[in-house]
Amino acid sequence: MRYYIIAGEASGDLHGSNLIREIKKRDPSADIRCWGGDMMRSAGATLVKHYRDLAFMGFIEVLANIRTILRNMRFCKRDILDFQPDVVIFIDYPGFNIPIAAFAKKHAFRTVYYISPQVWAWKEGRVKKIKASVDKMLVILPFEKEFYKKWDFTVEYVGHPLVEVIEESRNTTPGNDRPLKKKTDKPLVALLPGSRKQEVQIKLPVMLAVVKHFPDCRFAVAQAPGLEDAFIEAFTSKYSNVDTVKGDTYGLLKEADAALVTSGTATLETALFGVPEVVCYKGSRISYLIAKRLIRVPYISLVNLIMGKEVVKELIQDDMNEKNLITELKKILFDAASRERMLSDYDALRSLLREGGNASAKAADSIATVLASKPSTK
Repeated sequence: MRYYIIAGEASGDLHGSNLIREIKKRDPSADIRCWGGDMMRSAGATLVKHYRDLAFMGFIEVLANIRTILRNMRFCKRDILDFQPDVVIFIDYPGFNIPIAAFAKKHAFRTVYYISPQVWAWKEGRVKKIKASVDKMLVILPFEKEFYKKWDFTVEYVGHPLVEVIEESRNTTPGNDRPLKKKTDKPLVALLPGSRKQEVQIKLPVMLAVVKHFPDCRFAVAQAPGLEDAFIEAFTSKYSNVDTVKGDTYGLLKEADAALVTSGTATLETALFGVPEVVCYKGSRISYLIAKRLIRVPYISLVNLIMGKEVVKELIQDDMNEKNLITELKKILFDAASRERMLSDYDALRSLLREGGNASAKAADSIATVLASKPSTK
């Protein structure tokens, strides 16, 4: 069978790679073409476009790069027609994937959406387009099943793929791979400022401002693989108790005692590693004001959204400042009751996300079922 998979960011590359491995277990001769990253390529797919050439963050950046985005869409459509896949699989990345899904459906390709766009947060009207274009929607958050039900769209909850990824990582015998803990017995605070230069430039200086207030702690910045050493060093070089961990965020989280984390998937990853965290968001003023008018959910972190309450503190825009970060970091480092309450909620979160089962395996099984169904006439 021929599979065409589209992911547009680092998390999609991770989940896409695990999906590819499960597909190949069921279909060893699978011919897979993808938009994604190095992990999807290593899993056995032919990489068409790398996500680093696709990821544009915020309303202003999207507008500034609209020509590139439209050019990529035209290329993607031509590539799908040339490849003639048996199924087109979309992984999140809605601004690109929803229009391509409509195109694929128009040309009678089977379509599967794995990892729903966050239509429950904003632009809920996009559900109509998804429902018209997608043969099967596979969701990874428990509340998404009920959300789609009100739109009369039956979806399948497969569990969250991060659970299996992180449990495997946590269970790896650490051996001698704890270089940061070897340096000192001081508490270690992980700083996760994001993977894009634009967000790092805004958030990392504020995160680093707290360092001088915690002389008895050690700090480490998680450097995304796509960011140059010199770029991160420009922020960290003046701090003697700040390390940098490049391309190994999970390794850092296995050692960390607490974390300051940019909003997004990283908030859930940190929770699943059992690290008390403070969630940080700060964007350009214009993008923030637009988002504030459009977003219709009470929280920005996946942890709080899934649990339906404030498990982790969210410091958003002007509230993400040095004073508030100091206050909240002290709580999760030194207030035993606060730490214990958060860790207990993390246990409940883990149990909730396990209910769906092995997400990658269930998604692959569901895709196989779609492939076994009668195709449309092309």
